[in-house]
Amino acid sequence: MAKVTDKRMFRTVEKATKEKVTVKIPGSKSVTHRAFIISALAKGKSTILNPLDSEDTQITAQALRDMGVSVPEISSKMLIEGCDGNVNARRGEIFLKDSGTSMRFFAAVSNLGNGEFILTGSERLKERPIGHLVNALRVLGGDISCRDDRFPPVFVRAKGLKGGNIELDVSESSQYLSAILLVLPYAEKESIIHLTSSLSSRPYVDITIDMMKEFGAEVKWLDERTLAVNNFRRYVGKEYHVEGDCSSAAYFWAAAAILGIEVRTVNVNLGTRQGDIKFLDILEEMGCEVRRDTGGVTVIGSELKGVNVDMNLLPDQVPTLSVVAAFAEGITTIRNVSHLRIKESDRLSAVANELTRTGIKVVEKEDGLVIHGGKPKGARIDTYNDHRIAMSFAIMGLKVGGMKISNPLCVNKSFPDFWNLLECFYS
Repeated sequence: MAKVTDKRMFRTVEKATKEKVTVKIPGSKSVTHRAFIISALAKGKSTILNPLDSEDTQITAQALRDMGVSVPEISSKMLIEGCDGNVNARRGEIFLKDSGTSMRFFAAVSNLGNGEFILTGSERLKERPIGHLVNALRVLGGDISCRDDRFPPVFVRAKGLKGGNIELDVSESSQYLSAILLVLPYAEKESIIHLTSSLSSRPYVDITIDMMKEFGAEVKWLDERTLAVNNFRRYVGKEYHVEGDCSSAAYFWAAAAILGIEVRTVNVNLGTRQGDIKFLDILEEMGCEVRRDTGGVTVIGSELKGVNVDMNLLPDQVPTLSVVAAFAEGITTIRNVSHLRIKESDRLSAVANELTRTGIKVVEKEDGLVIHGGKPKGARIDTYNDHRIAMSFAIMGLKVGGMKISNPLCVNKSFPDFWNLLECFYS
C-alpha cells in the first residue's frame, strides 16, 4: 500500500490475505484524557504509563500547558507535576481543533484558573452543542458563557467554583457530567448533581468516577439520577497505567467477524469499565466465537446473522457494527443512539450514506439504523473527517477489496497507528 502523505489523498484497502492475526492495542483515548487532567489537578507528582499519543490527547496535553501546568510530550512514561487545583490560565484563546472531549472537559477545568480566555476549535466543533454544560457551570458559580447560549466558542472569566446543588441535562452527552465531576473536588462546598434526563454512554461516566476515586476523590451515586462529590477529598498524585482501548480493539474484532478468520487482540483488560467491551457480546450473538483470557481476547469469525440491539451504552461502535451487519444474513436494527448526530459527523447519516455506496440497503431512523445484510462491494468512501467512519469502512475493505478511504489521516484523532496495524492482515 502506498504511503499516505496528504490528507486529501485516498487510502485503498485491498482484500486481506492472512487467516490468523495478532494485534497489540494502544492505550485508551478516554482514559488518557482523564489521566492527564486528574494528574494535572492533583497534589504532587503522577507517573502516567502507556498513555495514547493521538491528535485528541495531544490537544488535551497542550491545553493543560496553556493553563500553566507542566505536561511533558506524550511518551510511554510521563511524569506530571500537579498544580493542586491552582490552574494558572493564560489570557487569550485556547484552540481545541476537533476534540469534543477536550472542549467539554476544559469548559469545566478552565473555571479553576485565573484570567480571561476563549475556548474554540474547528468549524465542526463549533456546531456541537455545549449549552447544558455551560449553564450548569454557571449555577456552580462559574463566570462562563457560550455562543447563542448553546455552542462554542466558550468564554470564561476564571474565578473558581462554589459548588452546591445543580440540575444537569445529559441527553446530548455523558461528557457534560464527566466534565463537572472532574472539577468538583475543588469547589468551595460539597456538590449534589441531579440528572434531569437519561444518561447516554454511562460507561464513560463510570470510568471517570473510578479514576477520580483512584486518585483520592470521593464521589458516590445517591440514586439512579443523583451524585454527590466531596470537596474535602482532592486528587493526590500516583502512578497510573492506561489500559488498552476497547474502541480501537473493536475494529479488529469486527475484521475477524467479516473475514471469518482468527484475530487475537492483546492489551485488553477484560475487567474494564469501557462500554465497548460489550461489542464482543454482540459479535457472539451474531455467530462469532470469542475466547477471553488474561492476556487478551481472540475472536473467530463465522456465518453471521442480523441482530436487534440497543447501542446506547456503546455508541462509538455503531459504525463498526454497521459494517459487520452489511455481511450478516437478515436485518440488523441499531437503536437508541440519536446523540450520534452531534459527533464528529452526523454518524447515522454518514453510515447510511456510505453503506448505500457499497450496495447495501439501509433505512435511517431518527435514533438508529436498519441494515439489510447483503454482498457489499468496494467503493469510494467519504469519511466526513470522522475517524470512526474511516476505520470502520477500512475494515470492510479487508473483505471486499478496492475500498478507497478519503482523508485517511483523520484516524490520527484517536488511533494514529491504525494503518500500520492494518498491515497485520497481509502476508
